[in-house]
Amino acid sequence: MSTTVARGLTAAQISQFHAQGYLVVENLIAPATLAAVREELHEVVERTIRQLQAEGRLREVFADAGFDRQLACIAQQDLALASEVIARVHGRAGEGGHIGPAMFDLMTHPALLDAMASLLGPELVGSSVYRIRPKAPGLAKGAVPWHQDSGYLLGHCDGELIVTCWIPLVDATVENGCLYVLPQAHRQGILRHYTGGPSGYLVIRDEDLPAEQQPMPVPVPKGGALLLTNMTPHASYVNQSSHMRWSVDLRYQGDQVPHNVFKTRAELRAELPDTEIACYPPEKDFVVRSQCHPDHVVRDWRELKRLRDSYMDSGALVWPRPGRWVRVPAAQ
Repeated sequence: MSTTVARGLTAAQISQFHAQGYLVVENLIAPATLAAVREELHEVVERTIRQLQAEGRLREVFADAGFDRQLACIAQQDLALASEVIARVHGRAGEGGHIGPAMFDLMTHPALLDAMASLLGPELVGSSVYRIRPKAPGLAKGAVPWHQDSGYLLGHCDGELIVTCWIPLVDATVENGCLYVLPQAHRQGILRHYTGGPSGYLVIRDEDLPAEQQPMPVPVPKGGALLLTNMTPHASYVNQSSHMRWSVDLRYQGDQVPHNVFKTRAELRAELPDTEIACYPPEKDFVVRSQCHPDHVVRDWRELKRLRDSYMDSGALVWPRPGRWVRVPAAQ
């Protein structure tokens, strides 16, 4: 009997997602798919660590520690070097830089896309903002302050639904830094964010969080996924365990939500109508499923890499809308 969701979400799951702003779906990702992603990322980590060793900056590489602990062992000796490994893993495009066959297979995993179709319809766009999250023990930047994903998007997309799929590559627990959410708070729309939060992230200050909801930790077992609306406030804290908390967050939207599938950076202009400006212009959106235009679907990781590289090279980004957040006020 298959352990993956084959036909999308149930009516009860869909109801909970919309009512609470989040949903945990266990056994969503096939074990082989997760194993391949772990192996692919481990190869990147190993290669990066060997580069630091060749540069004479790292003596012990902890080769026998395995994917779950190798980078954690380095962090226990030198947090700065662990941070540099993470930065190099992220690559040119930041936290969403790495792309390979296993990562692409995760992005286009049939059970995952079936779940997304249950919430967004059959015409699915993979949002530009996918992230690889290695949370090393004790690393302050591993903690992410309270925010809504829409805080990072342009304001004309606040009324749209963009689903974040947070997928741990290990069992995500309170100890190693699972996410916390504010149930039902997504109904209050966009909250006030500030720039210049901890580790440079956007932050919703405590006094601006809805007082009637209490933060709730959401552990997720390996193979499961936490689905969030773009309006759901969430955060995570420092990894207090002895191993890495690896996770990937992917985002999907319906094709009616503004995207840049057919645009380049050079075409961005402030005078364009909202429908022609992607919710997050810096990175490239791509079609992952389509009944109406199957020829638009990206079917290979090399094609996605080519599209992303071409978009990055198409011109300097001119942000098409003024920023809507101000910096965290200085302490009095």
